[in-house]
Amino acid sequence: MTAPRLRNRTAAHAQRGAYAVEFALVFLIFFALLYGIISYGMLFAFRLGLQNAAEDGARAALRYQTDFPARAAQAQAVAAAQANWLPAIVNLQAVATVCQVANNNCAPAVAAACGITWDTRCQMVVTVTATNMGRLLPPMPLFGVPDQLVGRATMLLDARTP
Repeated sequence: MTAPRLRNRTAAHAQRGAYAVEFALVFLIFFALLYGIISYGMLFAFRLGLQNAAEDGARAALRYQTDFPARAAQAQAVAAAQANWLPAIVNLQAVATVCQVANNNCAPAVAAACGITWDTRCQMVVTVTATNMGRLLPPMPLFGVPDQLVGRATMLLDARTP
């Protein structure tokens, strides 16, 4: 009678620790999935914030200013102020330029050539760039976190009212 009892005891003893191994394997998979969701969710939120800052800067270029460089300066200042919520570890750069629509010419002298016809129409291009994004999240192998995020917006300008 004791023999079957010992046999069951040894079979149960041989399975000891199997749950711990299964838990370790499943935990790694779920942790990687959770880390990926959180990391990419944060990156999408940062990217959306940069895009919003660029759009606000482009809209600020429509406010009345005496000339196109003043509009570009105001658009750049508004975009930089809107993207100021990012952590201090991120390097932030906002640039606003006036470009011609027809040939996408963004030379500094383009603003003087802006006109009413379609060939001479100009647009304000606001670009907000955040670099050093890879240092926001702890690194994990096999997850590629971009180092740079860019938000860009354009707004068509009216040359009749500088």
